[in-house]
Amino acid sequence: MHKGLTPTAIALLVIPPLMWSGNAVVGRLVAPMVSPMTLNLLRWSIALLLLLPLAGAVLRPGSSLWPQWRRFAWLSLFSIGGYNALLYLALNTSTAINVTLVGASTPVWMLLIGRLFFKVAVTRRQLLGAALSMAGVVLVLGRGDWEVITQLRLVPGDLYVLLASVAWAFYSWLLAHPTPESATIRADWAQFLLGQMVFGLGWSALFTAGEWALTPAHIDWSWPLAAALAFIAVGPAVIAYGSWGAGVSRAGPAVAGFFINLTPLFTALLSSLFLGEPPRLYHGVAFVLIVTGILLSSSKAR
Repeated sequence: MHKGLTPTAIALLVIPPLMWSGNAVVGRLVAPMVSPMTLNLLRWSIALLLLLPLAGAVLRPGSSLWPQWRRFAWLSLFSIGGYNALLYLALNTSTAINVTLVGASTPVWMLLIGRLFFKVAVTRRQLLGAALSMAGVVLVLGRGDWEVITQLRLVPGDLYVLLASVAWAFYSWLLAHPTPESATIRADWAQFLLGQMVFGLGWSALFTAGEWALTPAHIDWSWPLAAALAFIAVGPAVIAYGSWGAGVSRAGPAVAGFFINLTPLFTALLSSLFLGEPPRLYHGVAFVLIVTGILLSSSKAR
């Protein structure tokens, strides 16, 4: 039973896009240093090692994780194995602005998949919220200039982001529809996330093996790469995923999906911070549009 858009739910759902905006920036920076599938495997391997002391008990033979292995295999395929690999692949094959623009379709996929596969009705208020939220994203991407948007050209690599958005929507809806058997594991966020990581690493290893067998895969070790791996393993992986799971359980996936559109806004603000560029008026307007879309959607959830 969703509790609605409470202050706690808002806080939990704001943390992931903030972390993921940093993930996109760092992923783009290290793209020349490491192949995308390999980067994803390294990231989650480190994250698993970090969580083992907190939640290692869930991996024991008698744990309730193993009778549910099929469910966790699907959860990890749509998130750790699929979504993240596709995102890193996109950062190698498409521009950052295209990646963010296509990723802004996530709330629409949330509503569509909820309707088609989980029989959740979509209202006009939710559609209006989606339109306003995406308008805010477009405003950020266009830097307040419509001509910038009209000059955008999608490339084949943007398909990876589209597939990633669909995968994330399925993952979020599965989170919102837990089985009675998973109650014990879900009660402990660390165990629940570690359970997903175990299967996710299996998918990631499979994709990485294919990458090294079929492409000119590479990894160039350096201190900047090590620092980047430490960040994306702790922030965008452990902290963000734990917050997202808790936030979805409180607000529901349809409402939570709108928070993802805060990512490009945070990315623009982080760029302003690190590049010394002051925030613009359109950043504030975009924030109002995105938040208005969230509020419109959440009013239906209540």
